Amino acid sequence: MNKGENHNMNLKEVITSRRTIKKFKTESIDRNRILSWLEDASMAPNHKMTEPWEMIFIGPETRAKLNHKTDFGSAPTVFAVVSKKGSTTIEREENMAATACFIQNFMLEAWEEGVGVFWSSIGQNANNRAILSIPDDFDVIGVLAVGYPEEIPTAKPRTSISEKIKELS
Repeated sequence: MNKGENHNMNLKEVITSRRTIKKFKTESIDRNRILSWLEDASMAPNHKMTEPWEMIFIGPETRAKLNHKTDFGSAPTVFAVVSKKGSTTIEREENMAATACFIQNFMLEAWEEGVGVFWSSIGQNANNRAILSIPDDFDVIGVLAVGYPEEIPTAKPRTSISEKIKELS
């Protein structure tokens, strides 16, 4: 996929062709496009309309402090997605699930436009939480690297869904 291509993929094609990108071109992506995808992603299901997600865009100094092993594949844009913990364990779990749906929505819309994403868990350890100034009442769901793919990996095999289904009487 190249910048500017009009793929006209249907939803099935977007879902099944999406890949985790680990090497990016350095060309930047217009911030307004990213904000538009985030706005659309906010239509993710979230119990009791908690809208628990927030984003923290990571600049060069903070990025250097995170010291990611591949520098996020040289992606031009990196940001953390955090989730409000909520007042109960159930609300926290619901918020984390909703924020994961939010991220998936973002990833699919970006992919439809030829932009790849790498979803990292680097923000979860205490040192990186401190670097990112994450308040105690938030979970870090992911640090996303976003950019035009330098390489698109082939799909990894998946277990047949029939092996994942149980039936109750």
